[in-house]
Amino acid sequence: MGKLKIKKSDVWIDMTPMSDVMVLLLTFFMLTSTFVKNEPVKVNQPSSVSEIKVPEKDVLNILVDNQGKVFMSMDNQSDMLALIQKVNETSNLGLTGLEMKKFQTDPLWGIRMGSLKGYLSLPQEKMTEVITGSEAGVPLDSIDGGKSEFQLWVTEALNVNEDIKIAIKADAATPYQRIKKVMSELQDMNQNRYYLITSLKTGEDK
Repeated sequence: MGKLKIKKSDVWIDMTPMSDVMVLLLTFFMLTSTFVKNEPVKVNQPSSVSEIKVPEKDVLNILVDNQGKVFMSMDNQSDMLALIQKVNETSNLGLTGLEMKKFQTDPLWGIRMGSLKGYLSLPQEKMTEVITGSEAGVPLDSIDGGKSEFQLWVTEALNVNEDIKIAIKADAATPYQRIKKVMSELQDMNQNRYYLITSLKTGEDK
């Protein structure tokens, strides 16, 4: 008896729907992702058991490095430009439009207002040298018995965006008195609600 031959048929899978889904997912992640700025000042924050998340947008970040120098940053570049325009007007800094655009794209700021114009006129690599140097840091001392430069920055940031949240990110080795000074400056402005950025403590940290 002869063998029955089974007719072989080619298997064809339409990959078009899968390709469509992959393109849609890729587009979604590209549009919703936020790029992290490369901060020239590194802060090794302490660990804690708190799981409260810091908001992802509309945040005024206050960084305090291990030497106690204070730096500030904002996640929204539109707010950054509006902020420097307000500070330039109220403090008569004499900044040009190009210098203010440069401030807008800077990862963070932390220098005396009187030195800000000279700082923004430098090439990017020189700006990094200055911001990581010994003379950097937003002053916390009051000006003629009034507000400190730190308080002026915070005030104008709140004027630019009334919904902005304040977050403090301090290094684990930062002297406590320096962090207390930052908190006191905020309390003097009746800003008693802010986030403390820490790393989540794991079982290995115990």
